[in-house]
Order: sequence, then structure tokens, then C-alpha cells
Amino acid sequence: MAEDAKVIDLLAIGRSSVDLYGEQVGGRLEDMGSFAKYVGGSPTNTAIGAARLGLKSAVLTRVGADHMGRFIREQLVREGVDVASVISDPDRLTALVILGIRDRESFPLIFYRENCADMAISPDDVDPAQVAAARAVLINGTHLSQAEVFEASMKAARLARAAGGKVVFDVDYRPVLWGLTSRDMGEDRFVAHDAVTQILQQVLPVCDLVVGTEEEMHILGGSTDTIAALRAVRVRTDALLVCKRGPKGCSAFPGAIPESLDEGVVGPGFEVEVFNVLGAGDAFMSGFLRGWLRDLPLGRCCELANAAGAIVVSRHGCAPAMPTWIEMQAFLADRERPFRLREDTELEHIHWATTRTATYDELAVLAVDHRIQFEELAVEVGADPRRIPAFKGLALQALHEVAAGDPRFGILLDGRFGFDALAAAADHPYWIGRCIETPRSRPLEFECSADVATELATWPLNQVVKALVFYHPDDEPALRERQERQVQRLFDACRKTRHELLLEIIAPPDSAVDATTIARAVARFYDLGVKPDWWKLEPLDDMAAWRNIEGVIAARDPFCRGVLLLGLSQPTETLLAAFEAAARVPVVKGFAVGRTIFHEPARAWLSGELDDAGAVRMLAETLAFLVEAWRRARAGVGQAA
Repeated sequence: MAEDAKVIDLLAIGRSSVDLYGEQVGGRLEDMGSFAKYVGGSPTNTAIGAARLGLKSAVLTRVGADHMGRFIREQLVREGVDVASVISDPDRLTALVILGIRDRESFPLIFYRENCADMAISPDDVDPAQVAAARAVLINGTHLSQAEVFEASMKAARLARAAGGKVVFDVDYRPVLWGLTSRDMGEDRFVAHDAVTQILQQVLPVCDLVVGTEEEMHILGGSTDTIAALRAVRVRTDALLVCKRGPKGCSAFPGAIPESLDEGVVGPGFEVEVFNVLGAGDAFMSGFLRGWLRDLPLGRCCELANAAGAIVVSRHGCAPAMPTWIEMQAFLADRERPFRLREDTELEHIHWATTRTATYDELAVLAVDHRIQFEELAVEVGADPRRIPAFKGLALQALHEVAAGDPRFGILLDGRFGFDALAAAADHPYWIGRCIETPRSRPLEFECSADVATELATWPLNQVVKALVFYHPDDEPALRERQERQVQRLFDACRKTRHELLLEIIAPPDSAVDATTIARAVARFYDLGVKPDWWKLEPLDDMAAWRNIEGVIAARDPFCRGVLLLGLSQPTETLLAAFEAAARVPVVKGFAVGRTIFHEPARAWLSGELDDAGAVRMLAETLAFLVEAWRRARAGVGQAA
């Protein structure tokens, strides 16, 4: 196939599992009490890493027709990885790995892979058209322990070569998965075994690139002397050989093997503190392929590989730790980064911001996270407040009636009255926000236990944390500092629990506000290191104020998702005027409006004047009207330009 017909850069074949990573570090796996769920499996990690670095990647694997299989598929889609050959196996469960960080050298692993889905890959699963469309096919050594997977891998390799593609071999040796160690020794990386060596060597004649650690080269070459092993490999293949050397970087050998590793093309390592070696090799591969598949000089390929490995070795997890291309460029541009790399706040923010899924050029949110306002309405009309949750369910129905599955819509709810609606919203593709603040609190308090991170750890990851703070940059110092500490606590908790944050700022009633006030408030939080994913701000009609806000956000966090306008129970006409002004400001993405939409239908429904269908209709009509008004205002700006 012609090179210009190659629409996939990398097709990775083999393991695809769920990693359950112990969140407690520095102890036995027996003593870990909670686990973070990530996508795992070496080739799948590499495909994700490659996609984050700008390559078009795909995975050929099997997952169970179960919740974990759906998680893997959905996450691959979010990462931009082609899932056309991710097969749902109705007869087997998704593979599972439980692992932890014991110390700097011990990383206990338990593989749950008995008759799992990805071990059932067969030659029939290989799509010749997809292989022909790939510039390179990646096969992994561990999976060659299964006869059917071996045949599938070899079939893909031969098809790739016939179509003018490359074959990449990641030795990826796990003795436990060859039955060479007890099942509790999953972290062991080397057990010499002649039969394994013979199986692995059968792949070498069809390879263009072979990558492995020194230990992996030992099993591949059949010798514990690295140079001797490499020479044995060279006898069987003309492929480029790349030997990973941990903190020393790597050595690449395009031709004959010299007397020492240092005589190859050496890519120096980066000095960073090792936090977790798991996944670093997969990152190394993705970095190397970013360069190799774009025909960059070999030294540059090694640099990209070592940089990716250094970044991942400093973090928790495998796939989620993979760097993006923007992050990689930032890392390589500044060689003065701290030894404890995970404490580099700039790099960590770039990683967070560039690995968020979904982009929003527009967002229309129905905000029904109010609590006191609904309770007051119930008292006003003599209704039972226990009916409030049902109304919030109707609000979700109204949103769905207008949005019809459009992900540019969202809903903002609370956990007290909106819990059932939050659960139901998870079945839709909408943006979901959830409030954390105690209503009307000033200074800011959280509606949860004393430890906000403990609360957020119970929230699903797709829920955006929303906090409203009544804040003025000229507040009395003690009050201002107390509120700022609370926001800092919340921001830190959100990052640690992997939740996005929407920070809502409203100037206190009767406070002096000019064109600089909100911009100064935003700047103050940036000064404190708080970089929310979203801002929710008052519906200003002052263009100077908006330009000030936009300037601060652009200068302090160009990765910010944007600003949503709040409603403040404003009449519709007032909101429309604010829309006209804000539509001229690109950082404003839409609105999150509540009482303007729900107050009248809620009052009528709670009093019995309106049935469910009528409430849904009224909510939907007002929401649709505001959406259309916002879109007209935004379109008008485009036409004027």
C-alpha cells in the first residue's frame, strides 16, 4: 500500500486490561485500602501514549462484554484511539491487574488473567484492511505465550510487511504470564528459559524495530550477558535494536553490535526521582515511535523516548501518566525542572489540562443545584420539601428534551435534593456539575465532612465540582484569607481526586464593583496557584470588564476551558443584554442559568397548579429560548467580524 494511504500510524496488538492501582504508597499490597482504576496492558498503554503525542493509533484486542470492557473502550475513544478492532467477548471477562507501589524498587503485581478476554485473541480477529492501513504494527512478547495470540500477532506482522508497513516488537517479558513464577511474583522481570527464548526469537525475522530492557534482551538473546544477547538477536534480524537502560537512558543499534552499550547511539537519561517504574517502558515506546514513525534522527527518537519515560516514572499509574505532545515540548524546553518531577506545578498543570477529555466551544447548562431557594418555594406554597428531588428529575427530562443527546448541554445539581437526578444524568452524554458549598456561606464552607477530599473521593469522576464563593478582592483581610484558604483546599482536593473544578465568583451584595473588580478576583486566585477548569461569573454588560477578565485568563491559564455566565435570577431581558456583550468575548463559552428558568415552573408544580408534563414543557421552552438567544448573539459577532 502506498505511504499516503496509511491512515493509521500505529496498530497495537495484545493486552488490554483494567489496572487497579493501590492509592496508599509505601506499604504492602495487603495493607492498601483503596485503588484507582486506570486502563492498562502494555500495548494499550503505548497506543494511548502515542495518541497523546500526536500519532494516530489503534488497538486490536478483546475485552469482556462487561462494565470494565466498556470502560476500556470508552476511555480509548476519549483518548482518540481507534477502537474498530476492540472486540467485545461475551464469554470472557476483561483482564484485571492489581498493583501497588511498595518502595522505590518494589511494585507488587497480581495478574487476573485466567481465560480472560485479551488472551483469546485469534487470527480471525486480524482485519487485513486495517493492518494494511497502518504504518506500523506493534506486537508484544508476553502475549506470545498463548498459541492463538502468537498466530494472530504473526499474521498481522506478515500482512504489515506485505503492505509496506513496519513491525515493532516490544519484548515486554513477564515471567509470571509464562507460568515461570508463582502468581504472587508478578513484578519479577527475568527468569531464564530456553523455550521462551525460542518462541520469542521466531518473531525476529519479520521485525523492523525491537525494543527491550537489558533483562528483556537477555531472554530474547538467550544470554545474561547483554552484548552477547544483542549479538544473538542481531544474527536473526536486521531490525533496529533499542536497549532501555533505566536512568542511563538507552542505546540504539542500527547495525553491528559493538563491544559495549556505550558505543551504540546513546540517548542520555533524565535525572528525576523514581516514584513508579510501571508504565515507563510503554511511555518510552510511545516517545520513540513518535520520532521513528516521522523519520526523525535516531538521537532525537531516543531523546523523546527517554523524556516520556522520565515523566511517567515520576507519577502514579501507567496510561494516565503518559505525556501529551504539548507537555513533552514544555519538559524538553526547560532542563532545570525539579528532581521530584511530580512537584513541578507547571508541568503537572499542563498534563492535567491537556489530558482532559472533550472540548467545549459552547456549553448551555441548566442550573438546578439550588437548595435553600427550593426549600423557600416549598414553604411559600405549603408543599412538602420531599417533593423537590422529583422536580430536579423533571429538570433533567427538560434538558434532555432540548438537548437530545447534544454534549454541548449540561446540568448542575446538588447531592441533597439532586442525588437521583445526578445518577440518571450519568446515562447521558451531558456535562454534569455538582455543588460542594454550603448555601449562602460567607466565609465559604463546604457541605460535607471537615475533609473535602474525603467527600470528593465518593463522587464519580465525570462530575465537575462547583463552588460558589461570595468574594471581593478588597474584602477585609481576615475574611478574604479564610475564603482563599478554602478555595485552595478545594482546588488541591479536586486535583488529587481527578475532578474538574468550576469556581463561581459573585461579588457580595452592596460591594463596590467596577470594570476591574472581577478580573482582580480572578487574578488573585491565580496568584494563589488555583487554576480552575471553569469560571462561572456574573452576567456583566460592561465590555471593559470582560476584556479585563479575558486578559487575565489568557495570560495566567491559556488552558482554561472558559467562562460560563450565571443568571442571578435576572429577568430574561437583562440576561439577553448580557449575552450580547459576553458573546463578543471568546473565553465565554455559554451559560449556567437556574432561577430565570426554573423559578416559575417550580412554584407552579410544587403548588399543584402544574403537572409533570407541564413543568417539563415550561422548563424546556425557557431553556431553548436562552440557547437560541446565546447562539444568535454569538453568530451576530461572527457576522460583524
